[in-house]
Amino acid sequence: MATFTAWKFDDPDGAESAARILKDVESEGLIKILDHVVISWPAGAAHPKMKQSKDSKWHDTGWGTFWGFMVGALFLVPVVGAAAGAGLGLLHHTTAGVGIDEDQLKTIQSQVTEGTSALLAFTEEGNLDRVGERFHGMHWKLVESNLTPAERRQLIETFGGG
Repeated sequence: MATFTAWKFDDPDGAESAARILKDVESEGLIKILDHVVISWPAGAAHPKMKQSKDSKWHDTGWGTFWGFMVGALFLVPVVGAAAGAGLGLLHHTTAGVGIDEDQLKTIQSQVTEGTSALLAFTEEGNLDRVGERFHGMHWKLVESNLTPAERRQLIETFGGG
C-alpha cells in the first residue's frame, strides 16, 4: 500500500528542500516516490503556491488533477460557512480512496499557513533508517499520514522531527 505523508515546514522554502532530498534518496534506491507536491505560502501572499512533481508515473492516471483539486479545495475555497463544508466534503469523497479522511484534510488546511510550506507525498518501499538520516536537522512536523499510530511514532523517531 502507498504511504501518504504531509510534512509541514516553518518557512516557505523548507518543503522544496525536503522534496530535493526525497528525490536524491529515491535516485539511490532508498524509497520509491509515487507522486508528491510542494505547497509554499510566502509571507504576504494571499494564498499558497503549488509545485507538482513532473516525473510521476501516476500523472497518466489523473494524479495531476488530484493534486490540483486537493490544494485548490484546501486553500482557495471559502474557509467559512456552508461553502467550506461543501468543499471539504467533496474533497473527502475524492481522497477517501487513497486513505485520506476529512479530519486529516482539516488538519492539513489548518497547519499550512502564511510563511510555511508543506510536502505531501505518496511513497512506497522506503528504507526508513537510511531515508531518515537525510532529514535530521530539518525543522518539520509530520502533520498527517495514513500510517498506523505505531508506524507514525516510528517514522517521527527515525526522522528526528516533530
